[in-house]
Amino acid sequence: MADVAEKAGVSRALVSIIFRDLPGAGRETRERVLRVADEIGYRPDNAARLLARGRSRTLGVLFTVHQTFHTDLIAGIYPEAERLGYDVLLSGTTPGRGQAKAVEALLGHRCEGLILLAPEAEPGYLDQLGRRAATVSVARRAPGARVDLVHSAEGKGVRQAMDHLVELGHRRIAHIDGGRGSGSAERRRAYRAAMRRHGLVDHVRVIPGAHTEESGIETARILLAERGQGLPLPTAVLAGNDRCAIGLLMTLTQAGVEVPREVSVVGYDDSHLSHLMSIGLTTVRQDAVLMAEHAVRFAVDRLEDPELEPREAVLDPKLVVRGTSGPAPQEPA
Repeated sequence: MADVAEKAGVSRALVSIIFRDLPGAGRETRERVLRVADEIGYRPDNAARLLARGRSRTLGVLFTVHQTFHTDLIAGIYPEAERLGYDVLLSGTTPGRGQAKAVEALLGHRCEGLILLAPEAEPGYLDQLGRRAATVSVARRAPGARVDLVHSAEGKGVRQAMDHLVELGHRRIAHIDGGRGSGSAERRRAYRAAMRRHGLVDHVRVIPGAHTEESGIETARILLAERGQGLPLPTAVLAGNDRCAIGLLMTLTQAGVEVPREVSVVGYDDSHLSHLMSIGLTTVRQDAVLMAEHAVRFAVDRLEDPELEPREAVLDPKLVVRGTSGPAPQEPA
């Protein structure tokens, strides 16, 4: 600022007033100072200014690289954070970069609040984080932890998907489990409950998996190998999420299985990938924008009032029917 002041022929204090957009400088002086700053490439260090006041006004977001639904959530986090006057800093987990390291990086950059997208962590660890910073867990519940929670009603979403398939005449409906992925336990329980409710207990089949395309590919190979041994394919598969559903769909169609004439496939999330396929994926929509907005507001509210009791937002999912689900094929007589 001293360089700008010298070149513009004004005091450093006046430069500070102008960059803080406070009254006290005429229009011509203001324009001259801003022009000089632009010429010499000066930008105000807002982070340093905020830290001098004891605030960073930055929200750290933990996400998993390659999880498409997380990118949809991040796209909703940015505008809401900006609206409330906060910056966003991202830190991703990968197979070689664990969650703890990613979180510590955010805290090391003085993030005041943490928004954790589907954190794979025990409630005890999340509780510790919640006592270090305003923390929100998105898409994963954490009973007893001092964190705010935002997630969809997983059971309701699965019930919608299962009712849709049963109404189409499906009985041999398999479910690819999401392993440790967010919402997996709830979706698995809801699948079993729906099969019981529809009198299909004898057809219950939960296939171990994960929230990845590789999981869907491996499941398809298992089903195709069983068909080669004379066993029938399930007429419908409810995948743990959209990524898994896409891997399953690709491998089945490459092997000549017609979707949905022979096998219907349903995903979960309604991530942006589900819209891009040549045949649109039937899936359960989680409203990423609404979840993101709740998460940001929860974090900001807690920063303004640290004594708030933990809150929980449970959002309604909605089945989106596209081209990968259809009537069950007729069974051999």
